[in-house]
Amino acid sequence: MKRNSYRNIFYFLLPFLGTLFLLWYVKNATCDVVYSDYVRLVNSYLPDVWDPEKFFVPDVLTRLPINYLARIINVELFGFSITFERVLGVVSVGLAALVFARYCVSRSVGAVWFCLLMAVMFSLNQWEMLTNGSGWSHFFAVAGFFYNQVVLDRVWNGDPKKYDGIRLLLLPWLLGAAGPYGGSYGAVMLSAYVFCFLYGRKRKDDSQKEWGRRYVFCFLSTLLPLLLYLLSNSFAVESHAGATGRSLTVILSEDPSFFPRFILKSLAGMVIGGEGLLQWIQGGALPNSACYLLGGFVAAAYLLALWLHVRYKLYEKHLLPLMLLIGGGGNHLLIFLSRYIFEREDYALSSRYALQFKVGILGILLTFAFVWGKTAINRFLKAAIGLFCLAILLGNGYTTYREIKKAPYREENFEKMARLAPEIPGMSDEALLEQKQELEDLYEYRKGIYDLRQAFRILEENNLNIFR
Repeated sequence: MKRNSYRNIFYFLLPFLGTLFLLWYVKNATCDVVYSDYVRLVNSYLPDVWDPEKFFVPDVLTRLPINYLARIINVELFGFSITFERVLGVVSVGLAALVFARYCVSRSVGAVWFCLLMAVMFSLNQWEMLTNGSGWSHFFAVAGFFYNQVVLDRVWNGDPKKYDGIRLLLLPWLLGAAGPYGGSYGAVMLSAYVFCFLYGRKRKDDSQKEWGRRYVFCFLSTLLPLLLYLLSNSFAVESHAGATGRSLTVILSEDPSFFPRFILKSLAGMVIGGEGLLQWIQGGALPNSACYLLGGFVAAAYLLALWLHVRYKLYEKHLLPLMLLIGGGGNHLLIFLSRYIFEREDYALSSRYALQFKVGILGILLTFAFVWGKTAINRFLKAAIGLFCLAILLGNGYTTYREIKKAPYREENFEKMARLAPEIPGMSDEALLEQKQELEDLYEYRKGIYDLRQAFRILEENNLNIFR
């Protein structure tokens, strides 16, 4: 009994320590200043955060219910702090890790495997999302998706809790509040309910026969907020600086290998952070082909995990890892479909997408954890699993170490933004045009230099952010 208590403490202690680590990183790699997507957001909804019409402006990130509520709190209590939203993102990662901790305890996942899962969960491979607070709702959506899947997993396993039926009906609406970030995971949940409904009818378990009709209601409760998001998104406007505007058909007809190259690089970036890989490639330390090989290595792990689910029928008891595999693989395809417009395969290596991609890696690791102890598994299979786990651990460990070393330089860059910000509202058109390139690069905003000035004027007039 005492051993189990110590074990439980350990499993819940790691998410807490991981959260503290990410908070430490955010503190040491950033400072509180508007930049990047926040420039257009300021112009979209400030200062009238209480005005409901601001929710319906065309900007896609303003049409998220959860963002609308968060910005009211942020402006009224924190004077529009970017750090506040970064903290929300970190806390959401911690919540996602806690969900995994509870699941791993209930499914008797070994401590070594849990440590590996936490290493991926709190990896600084996702540094760009951590430092750009505007994406905090994506972290929140991932945590909600994990919890939704865990609830469904125990229902599917014949061990539901008292209010799990209500939870499954309400959780999709929580995910829907995160808009596009919850949309992709809503699609995965729909596929999960279809699977549970169809396959559950073949099982001898009476509990699944009772749940058959409930799965239909859960499906509908997931579909409705997803359709509402799609309706809202149809009125939204997204602008992409650097997009070519050419159709996917034209691009692939000229360069058929663009799709597989993009996907392979997006997979490779989950072993070693994309920024590090690009530096090695550009410096000549690593050939571009090695990146494709690394991506192929991860793709092979995906296929192996899917095969293991079929071989050992893991899906009969463990639904979560299979849905994570589907969600992670779908995210790679989704990023391609939304970012092919830049016609740059290296775009797949951006850290901002690591959060979506790590979903699949967690699914792979969970699958491997469940089959590792099976007597039927041969040495070759164990060696392959061990090699992948070692690669993920070393690669993410290196990326995290590299990012810790770079944190002071990132903070220095943010501090430069903060020092220059008070000058921008008073800049003349001539001065703006003269410094256009420098300002665009520094603030990572290339959609209008006059928009940058307008945003800082709004902040200055209302004593917000750097001017509070």
